[in-house]
This record gives sequence, structure tokens and C-alpha cells, in this order.
Amino acid sequence: MPSPPLTSRRVDSLYLGPSTMFKVFLLGGVVIVSALFIWYTFSVIEKLQADTRSQVEKYVKLWQMAANSPTSGSELEFIFEEIIVKAAFPIIVLDGDRQPIHWRNIERIDPADTTVQTRQRLKEMADDMTAEHGDFPIQFAEDHFNYFCYGDSAVITQLTMMPFIEIAIVLAFVIVAVIGFQNIKRSEERHIWVGMAKETAHQLGTPISSLMGWLEIVESGESLTPRLTETVDNMKVDVGRLQKVANRFGQIGSVPELRDGDLNEIVKETADYYTRRLPLQGKGTTIMFTPGIIPDIPLNVELFGWALENLIKNALQAVDASNGRISITTGRADIGNLVAIHITDNGPGIPPAAQRKVFRAGFTTKKRGWGLGLTLVKRIVEEYHGGRIVLLRSKPGETVFEMLLPMSSTKGTT
Repeated sequence: MPSPPLTSRRVDSLYLGPSTMFKVFLLGGVVIVSALFIWYTFSVIEKLQADTRSQVEKYVKLWQMAANSPTSGSELEFIFEEIIVKAAFPIIVLDGDRQPIHWRNIERIDPADTTVQTRQRLKEMADDMTAEHGDFPIQFAEDHFNYFCYGDSAVITQLTMMPFIEIAIVLAFVIVAVIGFQNIKRSEERHIWVGMAKETAHQLGTPISSLMGWLEIVESGESLTPRLTETVDNMKVDVGRLQKVANRFGQIGSVPELRDGDLNEIVKETADYYTRRLPLQGKGTTIMFTPGIIPDIPLNVELFGWALENLIKNALQAVDASNGRISITTGRADIGNLVAIHITDNGPGIPPAAQRKVFRAGFTTKKRGWGLGLTLVKRIVEEYHGGRIVLLRSKPGETVFEMLLPMSSTKGTT
């Protein structure tokens, strides 16, 4: 059986990377610890409930003995006042008609309160106690019965809630820890990226300046042939392009300056730039731009042009060189004071498992690449321009990225 291609193996490994494994391990640990908490706590609760029931049975026997004693009046009062009252759990005694006649340790009910509303509430509580623990009949003479009902003590009630409170605290701690870890990691990645961008801009500056100087020297010659003149002109265009790239890197990490600009003009310029180079990509590929009627919006031309280039370049790499189709449209968004840009290609699409990771730093489905292109695009669109970019949909034959940009400036920070 042939082994899967390198690209497939790389993408599959990225779906379940160390970060995902750590999260799975952390979640599994929380589940196991939580299950142990719950099991142990409810084991203790069962033992406490068994002890409570044993005490209740003894109280009922004492009450029964006192009730059948010739001096049952004083003995019954002694048992109730010195033993029953000192119990640590709720108690309600019902008469033969199941109406409350004695009660102790009932939360928010005074033992001296004998109003109709209180008795009705006590009767309902006694019914709940009977449903949960049963009741114990106390016989007086041959045909006279009282019924002894009891509930869980405050300690048992608190223990019942304790594991869920502990789990909530642990989950809150884990969530805060994960968010903090991700923020620290994101901050470190941002500082590394900004430092690398600044250093790249610095390193490009010197050779670009030298190239511009050499071009001026060549132009100053007296005997330039038409072909050499054309070559010099093309070189000047490419040197200007390099200068623009250096300026873009230099702006990473700085506060971008947004000025009202014609979005359609920027998109057209970028699309034309790649259209002129399509013979290098494949003669069957086409780039179509359909501009909409939109107002000027706040833009940093160099940075936003960079984002567009990354999206178009990704689309060119995704489509088949023999019949590739890339469509770019602009227009007002359906909701909000926003402008929408859609970039659509007819490539093979992005696998469903990868779609939620396309903007993650380091993620790529290509054999080569750093996986920073879409991360950079997201940063430029969302952090620098206050907009939003999403993978709207992706399937074989259609992949659509949507950018939404505000018509008025809402951002100006890094």
C-alpha cells in the first residue's frame, strides 16, 4: 500500500499537534479528577445518611417506648426536649391525619410559629422528606399513630454541593490558565514577528538604496539602447516594488496611518499586477475583478495591498494552472456600515478539518511555507483596519474569503 503524500501527512499531523494534545490531556485530567471528587463525596454522603437513619431509628424507638410507658407524658417531653431537639437534622412529627404537630431544625421556620401558612409549608416539606427517606410510624395505644419524618442535615446538603463547586473552581482556574497561556504565547509570537519584520525592513533598506543609485548611474549614460532603456525602466519598477515591501515590513508593530482611499483602485492595481504575471503561473488562469459602487474608506494603502496580494497569491497557488478562475468583487455589505470584498477561486477547496485553522500562525497545507500569510492578512484587516475576515465557505470548485471593512475609521492601533 503506497504511503500518503508528504503534504497529506503534514496537514494530518497539524490537525492533532502538541497544542491540541495538551488541551485533550488537560481536559481528560479535569474530567478524571472531577469524577473522583464526585465519587468520593457521594460515598461520604451515603455513609452520613446511613448514620442519620440509624440515629432516627433509635429516636423513634425511644419515642415509642416513652409513648407506651405509663408515665409517657413526662418521659415523652424529656425525650423530645433533651434528645430530639438536639438532633442535627431537620425533624417533623405528623399526627394521624398527617398534620405537623412538632418540628425542629427547619430552616427559616420558628418552632413557635403555628400559623396556617407555616403548617402548610411544613406539610409539604414532610411529604418531600417521606418521598426521599420514608417515614417512621409511632404507635400510641392500639390505633393511634404519629409519623416521624426527617431530612438531610446542613452538612450533608453542603457536601452534596461541594464537588460541583470544586469542579467549577477548577474549571474556572483551567480556563483562566489556558487563556493566559494563549495570550502569553500570542504576545511572544507577535513580538517575534514584529522584530523579524523590523529587521527585514532594515536589511532590505541598504541594498535597495544601492540599487537605486546604480540605476541612476546607468540612466546617466549617453548611449542607452531602446532595449536597455526598457530594461532599466522594468528594474526601476521592481526596485520600487522592493521599496514598498520594505515599507510594509517597517510598519508592522507601529500605529498605522489610515487615510480615506479608493478601495476599488487598490484592488484593481493588485489584480492587474498579478494578471501581468499570469504567464508565469499558467496561461489558462484568469483573474476577474468586478467593482461595486462604494465610497472611499479609511485605509493604509501599503498594508491593505499586502493583504490582498497574499489572498490572491494563495488563490493562484490553489487553482489548476490550465483552467483556474479567480474572482474579486467589492460592494456594500448586507448589514452594518461596512464594505465587503469577496475573493473566490475554483480550486480543490480546503478540507473541513483545516478550515478552522487557516488563520492560525504556522498552519499550512503546502509542502513549503511558514504558514504566516493568512495570519498576516487577519492582523492587517482586523487589528489595523478594524474589519473582519472569514473563510465564508470552501468546497471542491469554490473557496470564498470575505473581508468586511468599516466605512469610517474605528482602528488606529496595533
